Amino acid sequence: MHADVVIIGGGLGGVSAALASLRAGKSVILTEQYDWLGGQLTSQAVTLDEHTWIEQFGASASYRALRTGIRDYYRQNYPLSAAARADAFLNPGAGLVSRLCSEPRAGVTVIGELLAPFLSAARLTIIQPAVPESAETEGDRVTSVTVRETASGTLTRLTGRFVLDATETGELLPLTGTEYVVGSESSSQTGEPSAPEEANPDNVQAISWCFVVDYATGDYTIDKPDDYDEWRSFEPDFWGAPMISLTGPHPRTLELTTRSFTPTIDDDPFAVIADQREDGGDSELWTFRRILSRKVLEPGFLESDIVLVNWPMIDYIGGSIIDSADADFHLAAAKRQSRAMLYWLQTEAPRPDGGRGWPGLRLRPDVTGTDDGFAQAPYIRESRRIRAEYTVVESDLSVAVRGSGSPATFPDSVGVGMYRIDLHPSTGGDNYIDVASVPFEIPLGALIPIRMNNLLPAGKNVGTTHITNGAFRLHPVEWGIGEAAGWLAAFCLDRAVDPRAVHHTPSLLAEFQSLLTANGVELHWPDVSGY
Repeated sequence: MHADVVIIGGGLGGVSAALASLRAGKSVILTEQYDWLGGQLTSQAVTLDEHTWIEQFGASASYRALRTGIRDYYRQNYPLSAAARADAFLNPGAGLVSRLCSEPRAGVTVIGELLAPFLSAARLTIIQPAVPESAETEGDRVTSVTVRETASGTLTRLTGRFVLDATETGELLPLTGTEYVVGSESSSQTGEPSAPEEANPDNVQAISWCFVVDYATGDYTIDKPDDYDEWRSFEPDFWGAPMISLTGPHPRTLELTTRSFTPTIDDDPFAVIADQREDGGDSELWTFRRILSRKVLEPGFLESDIVLVNWPMIDYIGGSIIDSADADFHLAAAKRQSRAMLYWLQTEAPRPDGGRGWPGLRLRPDVTGTDDGFAQAPYIRESRRIRAEYTVVESDLSVAVRGSGSPATFPDSVGVGMYRIDLHPSTGGDNYIDVASVPFEIPLGALIPIRMNNLLPAGKNVGTTHITNGAFRLHPVEWGIGEAAGWLAAFCLDRAVDPRAVHHTPSLLAEFQSLLTANGVELHWPDVSGY
């Protein structure tokens, strides 16, 4: 099969890249490993995680269309309460991690609506579930990628003038011989204060196998996992408590903290607005990543809130799944850890009445689109990263290093983003790394491989370090990277140039940036000092 642009990976970066190239008039083949497009928002079940100013600025028009579509999904289909229906900034889950917490299927539906016109026009072909199997190159260009459909085993050779890697772990980089980095660089390599003395390619952020629950009348306790006692006693040196518990290090201060977990909580979903600057929001785990609040709907419609479990206790640090012969083992172990956490919540978690366990916790496979209530895919925080023409380092983003909170600017900006440098515990034994960061622009140089000419990153595989990936890995930045890559591929096709020429030719760069701006991509931050 052939298209102008071939995109491998249908997460948020892959979807936004496809939309950009399609809107530029190009044909696109998009492949995805799982049943749902949308990656961390859908198959991984992780609701939007965003910066504080997202309702005002700091995102592209297409990302705002995604957010508006999710809100409209609830307005059109759910019996919202009068207060919720009148709320212009409706937060269906009333969670504290984001100002827009929602169920995975809302994202699936909206993404389907955004892509639908191009499917009808026969300009978009989607192949899923499918994974990349091999690739062919000639010199510094990718000539084909062969994907395998996971259900049938069918192999399809895909050719395109541009190939975008939007996989969760940068799967095309080794297949195409593209130069890349994985794991943590040393401080001598990057000059970063938070980097370790020695590089470690096996040291990546924890993955998490998320699951979704509600709280119902009855006993929904799962069978005790065979390895439950092993997980129950697991206590990393830096954790300060058994990991399967409510106690662990605070992500920002590293002080030992015990969180609360109250499925019967009777809170006001309209009383608190998520603000990650002030508080991570995880002191009460039931409301932290709640994805549908019963009080947002008409009284009595829902028996219980619906809650995503994506908490520190299920961060799997047993080993990396990237470039590892033991990847399948680690994936299975991550899911076993999450299952052990669920069983602990059902049987041992402390209750306000002094009792132990919440047997009414019920897995919701209908919400995750799986048989067991666990997400279709693990939540992956870190990828292989291209060796890029420009690599974003800690000094570009850190408030402390820069000595200012003013936005980080780049002359070759192709988008904007904002998140703290937030690294979860790692497979190399590191505790949380948290660095206050400034709003930043996404430099085009971070999307340009040092050698390959028609392969572009469209996700977490851009030119960042292990440290700065912590600020680039969330939903809106991944969308922005993919969108820039999609427009760049189309721009280069129209002008018969390579991305490197766009980066190094001032007139082409200015023209490309004007194209992005005309299509609703914000390239610069306003003065945020007053917000």
